[in-house]
Amino acid sequence: MSDTKNESTLNDDVLPASDSPDSEKEEKTEEADKDATASSDADNTTSTNLQSSSKDNRVSGERKTLTFDSDKGASRSTWIAALLLLALVGWMGSGFVIPSEEDVPEPVAVQEAAAVAVAVRASIAKTVTLFFQAEGQAQPDRDTVIRAEASGDVAEVLVRKGQDLQEGDIIARLSSNRVEADLKRAIEERDRAQREFDNATTLLERGVSTADRVVQAQAALAGAKAAVTAAEEAVESTNIVAPFNGRIETLSLDAGEFISAGSEVGRIVDNQPLRVALQVPQQALRRIKNGQTALVSFITGEKREGSVVFVGTSASAETRTFLAEIEVANENGIIPAGISAEISIPTGEEQAHFISPSVVSLSPDGVTGVKTVEDGRVVFHDISVVRAEVEGIWVTGLPDEAQIITIGQGFVRDGETVVARPEPTSDVAEELLEGTSQ
Repeated sequence: MSDTKNESTLNDDVLPASDSPDSEKEEKTEEADKDATASSDADNTTSTNLQSSSKDNRVSGERKTLTFDSDKGASRSTWIAALLLLALVGWMGSGFVIPSEEDVPEPVAVQEAAAVAVAVRASIAKTVTLFFQAEGQAQPDRDTVIRAEASGDVAEVLVRKGQDLQEGDIIARLSSNRVEADLKRAIEERDRAQREFDNATTLLERGVSTADRVVQAQAALAGAKAAVTAAEEAVESTNIVAPFNGRIETLSLDAGEFISAGSEVGRIVDNQPLRVALQVPQQALRRIKNGQTALVSFITGEKREGSVVFVGTSASAETRTFLAEIEVANENGIIPAGISAEISIPTGEEQAHFISPSVVSLSPDGVTGVKTVEDGRVVFHDISVVRAEVEGIWVTGLPDEAQIITIGQGFVRDGETVVARPEPTSDVAEELLEGTSQ
């Protein structure tokens, strides 16, 4: 009985209370459905907890629905991050959307810069003589080589190097024995020819001679006379003489040596007067003419006044300049040839201003000029230098009367308004210059 009772108790725990066979079938059917459902759930999940729960349901015979509940505290950090992001975006966009309530400072009115004070000096144009200035070289009036006209031995040398000679003075003599003998023979031949001509003429007058004989005698006489003249010239050629007044610069003759006709034996120079040669640029050629007076200052200190005697008409191929020559008196040959000289030739007159080079300025385009003040404004004038001196320069391009800026010209521009003040003394000028630079 105990066994029966235990079995009955087990059945009561496992199966619901039912005594009919139909209930038992229905229970089996439900168990099959539960197994199919549990199998399907086991296929869709990998969690061991779900499998364990399915088994408990099959054991208990109850059907339960599985649910998944999330942790409410897990989403709190997400919401906090989103709120912070929204706050940051709103703060960044507030400067564009919501205008600033700060007062915008009103623009400060720009004050115009005060006019610069400059020092000016009144200048009036004056008539100035224009000069063409150049450098040249003194050259002798005549310079030639002395050559022997005949061949022979040098018999004697009568001069020395550096000696002043007059035209025709004998420099040296050659041996003349042979030429003198030729001269005597030529004279004898001339005399004989003269006698034959006289006899032929007498016989022709008597009628015992023909005219042809007279003609022949006359021709022989003319030949004899020519031979005498040649012999006389040969004798004269044995003397080497000075061709013009001058000084012997070189002499290469020694007594006893043999020289040939045409050999160079020396050099003679005439530097009375001197000729100063200079080169004239193309742009100044029309300003130089024959007869113009020129002032020549030699490097040795002497100064002479001369005149232009030659102006070339063909430019040098290398320098594109024209040769000009000035003749200068040189008494007693004091000034040597070959030294350098400075030439100044007056070429006309022009109205110009005398200024200091320190007032010259450059325009933005690089043009040289001078700044003046006209009606309280700066005016830039292009200038040309027509004459230069130690104390300053003469320039053209300014009005006849001008207020030239002497201090502060480097701090003002063309058209700028300035305050013009008369040129001060040296002390005041330094103070004005310091104030301008500040």
